Amino acid sequence: MNSKDLYFRLLKYVLPYRGAFIVSLLATAAFAATEPAMPALMKPLLDESFVADSTADIIRLPLLLIGLFFIRGIASFISGYGMKLVANHVVMDLRREMFDKLQRLPLYYFDNHASGNIMALFTFNVSRVTTAATTVIVTLVKDSLIIIGLLAYALYLNWQLTLIIMIIVPPTALMIRYFSRRMRKLSRSLQDTVGELTHVVQEGISGNREIKIFGGEDYENRRFNKVSNWIRRYRMKVAVAAELNVPVVQMFTVASLAIVVYFAAMQARNGEITVGTFVALITALALLSSPIKRLTKVNAALQNGLAAAESVFALIDEMPEIDNGTQTIDHARGDIRLVNASYTHHGSPGPVLHDINIEIAAGETVALVGPSGGGKTTLANLLPRFYNPTSGQIFLDGIDTHDIQLSSLREQIAYVGQHIILFNESVASNIAYGAQGGKVTEEAIHDAAEKAHALEFIEKLPQGFDTMIGENGVRLSAGQRQRIAIARALIKNAPILILDEATSALDTESEKIVQLALDTLRSGRTSLIIAHRLSTIKNADRILAMQDGRIVESGTHQQLLQLNGLYAQLYNTQSRDHGDSLEQSS
Repeated sequence: MNSKDLYFRLLKYVLPYRGAFIVSLLATAAFAATEPAMPALMKPLLDESFVADSTADIIRLPLLLIGLFFIRGIASFISGYGMKLVANHVVMDLRREMFDKLQRLPLYYFDNHASGNIMALFTFNVSRVTTAATTVIVTLVKDSLIIIGLLAYALYLNWQLTLIIMIIVPPTALMIRYFSRRMRKLSRSLQDTVGELTHVVQEGISGNREIKIFGGEDYENRRFNKVSNWIRRYRMKVAVAAELNVPVVQMFTVASLAIVVYFAAMQARNGEITVGTFVALITALALLSSPIKRLTKVNAALQNGLAAAESVFALIDEMPEIDNGTQTIDHARGDIRLVNASYTHHGSPGPVLHDINIEIAAGETVALVGPSGGGKTTLANLLPRFYNPTSGQIFLDGIDTHDIQLSSLREQIAYVGQHIILFNESVASNIAYGAQGGKVTEEAIHDAAEKAHALEFIEKLPQGFDTMIGENGVRLSAGQRQRIAIARALIKNAPILILDEATSALDTESEKIVQLALDTLRSGRTSLIIAHRLSTIKNADRILAMQDGRIVESGTHQQLLQLNGLYAQLYNTQSRDHGDSLEQSS
């Protein structure tokens, strides 16, 4: 998208606040109109008050100056306040639209974009966008009108001399064009590097335990310093381009102004113009320097804003999840069927899953086991359509999942994973999160906690169900977080359940309690379990052993042991090691 299209698209976000925007521009225009009035007052001040010795003008002119600056002050306040009002609304609207799009993006977008870079869009880039949409316009309008007004007055006083100032237009345009391109390119690089810095800081916060235990402080400091230094370098490159832009343009302006001063002085000596006209002309032309300087300087903010707008609109324009389904399901039975389902990760050279064919009856518990990278988690992600199969079909109760609305499909599925995500809210809020869009009573929350075997520790918390659990439940143990997640899944009451290594991070004692809660959760539901601990799969109705994206074995625990294949190898390895874990899931 070129600069013109980008800027006009940006201005569309200003349209809802056009009332405040127009008032602000009118105030800006009023402020600009007062600028030529100052040199205009110089002529009568010199010619009539000083030269003609007019007593009336000696009193009138100072009063006019006071009135002039009063008007400038009022106009300046309205202009500044109005633009900040519009700018803050635009920031909020852009962030709202960006966050809404973020919730609807496919999973592969998050696989391919660092979270730090995404966060930088919301914190750093979007603020620069609004500068281009509002502040830049104020400067352009105000200073353009000031320049036009001053030139018009100068032309009125002496058009021949004023035309000399026009010699600066071509070289100024060339300079601005060159520096614009350079600053735009540097601004893109700067914004990308700020995203990297956010990512490094985020990893430094979330991985602080690993950093400390492995002595990674120096390594992380070097990472941070490297990225931070690149930001400094890019900022300095932008500063060099921006600061060079101003003096180069000013040199052209001063050179042409000097020529005007010379010829004006010659005319004044020959009596062709009065002293007042001479001073008013020179004052008007001298006052051109400041608005020209601001206009050339605002170019840096404009290019920064346009570069930021590119990245912001890139997120807004990302293709959301495909949702062409028209059918809805109130409460599914839970029959699942995969027919020749294959999947290739976005940008990967080859498929992760090959021609998967599975039939799972309603209420059946099926476990997926196998070595790391076998495709177990990817297979589970096909059911809620986090990933869409690149070939083949998936049916729920005989309906192709592509024909079901995404929201309706996902209402049928509950999920409990190895890495529990909780929110920095109360225990009750985290449990009730499972029933988004529905009313949840305190009794229902209490009942879900009891069935998840979480009531015993919740009642011991300082404020019970109202206790704030900290970021991602940091104030709770791993087993407690797991039981909160199970209670959240219970309150959703979905007919299909996905358990992704739900007990892998727990000690033996915690696992026993969580396993009891999981047994309650699985009751009456179609369950797909990704597991490496035998305690979670030995009693499954069916076990599917996966390797290299294919199902290589299927049967009960005893049947697969007798088969003496992949599952038996995993089981025997586990038994020899006296452990309770299979290979980590993919």
